[in-house]
Amino acid sequence: MKGAAILIVDDEEGIRHGLGNLFRKEAFTVHTASDFEAAVAAAAKYPLDAAIVDVRLRRGKTGIDLLMELKRHEPEIVVIVITGYGSIDTAVTSLKAGAADYFLKPIDNERLLEAVRKNLQLRALAAENRFLRDELALRCLPHQLVTNDPGMRHLVATADKVKDAPVTVLLTGESGTGKEVLARHIHWSGARRDGRFVSINCAALSESLLLSELFGHERGAFTGAVERKVGKFELADGGTLFLDEIGDMSLEVQAKFLRVLEESCFERLGGVKRISVDARIIAATNQDLAARMKEGKFREDLFYRVNVVSLRLPPLRERRGDIRLLVEHFLAKYGALYGREAPVLGPRSYEALTSWDWPGNVRELENTVNQIVLLGEQSFLSPGGRGFAGPCARPARPQDAPPVSAAPTADQRTLKEGMNEVVADFEKRAIMESLARNGGNKSKTARELAITRKTLARKITRYRLSGPGPRAPGA
Repeated sequence: MKGAAILIVDDEEGIRHGLGNLFRKEAFTVHTASDFEAAVAAAAKYPLDAAIVDVRLRRGKTGIDLLMELKRHEPEIVVIVITGYGSIDTAVTSLKAGAADYFLKPIDNERLLEAVRKNLQLRALAAENRFLRDELALRCLPHQLVTNDPGMRHLVATADKVKDAPVTVLLTGESGTGKEVLARHIHWSGARRDGRFVSINCAALSESLLLSELFGHERGAFTGAVERKVGKFELADGGTLFLDEIGDMSLEVQAKFLRVLEESCFERLGGVKRISVDARIIAATNQDLAARMKEGKFREDLFYRVNVVSLRLPPLRERRGDIRLLVEHFLAKYGALYGREAPVLGPRSYEALTSWDWPGNVRELENTVNQIVLLGEQSFLSPGGRGFAGPCARPARPQDAPPVSAAPTADQRTLKEGMNEVVADFEKRAIMESLARNGGNKSKTARELAITRKTLARKITRYRLSGPGPRAPGA
């Protein structure tokens, strides 16, 4: 802890002198004060890491008052309270106010020195933990917008202007344009990055489940509520709540959500206790909310509350200059993920990729590049080894896949037909392999593939994968 700065506050000069010498010998920078006002002035003037504060000070203000003022000025400061008139109440009050420790006079210098060292080390570890968590988020969470497009760069610059402000942001754009990625960018690069980023898809849940997910519920609130559940709003307190597909909220949920926006508090389902929250709201939709209002399906008052700052993400066909940059980014990403060298794409490949309209936008492009890396160069490299033949190239079918009818050559097919065939073969293989890994259990398979069981059942039927096979209980 060499070089740490400590403030010693006591109305006895002998205490200040003795403790000052103790900490100077340990290479601390020492400041002293005899009363509340002098201590506050020192805190304003010098950067402090720790303070030792006597409970009884002259001129009316107590050491507890000073403790709270120091914490208000510098929340991370380590404050240790000392007193010659100890009581349980004083100790409890000190610790509740944020004191790191409590010592009675006469003071054991070695124990005091050890307490200061220990708490400064804990503070340093907490700071390192926050740093590592941020680093992990930067490396592992998809919140970096890869773009050289002037329109997208302007959009990100606008988001950066409001990322620290407690305003609601509405993100609009087609599915797959990167609305959640931009929401994560706003959170992780903004003032709330130390809080949680909590997301919920409003279109994926029924009205009753959405209410429970948002607000939580008390035990016995409804059939099946066997224990208390904390809702997304509570989890996002101090952080960001991302509401995807807000346009699919029912009018009843909209009304309850509007109330929380206006009052910053709510009750759990089946509860009576008012819970206050401070969550930054970012909403997203691929629908025209103005049209939904005219149809009576979206509340006008809610629209104006969520539409404080509106950012429209353009579809990929409007930023074709980013396609090659995104392809290279995803090739590196999935090459590292699968521990293999990604195929090198040639001019024909990039020409084909750039000419495609990408109705699924960046998500569709990422899925395609994922397939290129996952299925290997044998499936995607041209016979001459000069690179990927384009999205119309048909990957090799797994040996155990059901037979399919002869398909036209790449020259006879449209680009869209070729793309659909690539996606179908990849989905079929992924489902078959996941079913095999999970012993035929469809619930586990759906969770592993990050799709609903209903979607899995539909794809199994579509690809005729419902034949006899191993089954596990609950499948």
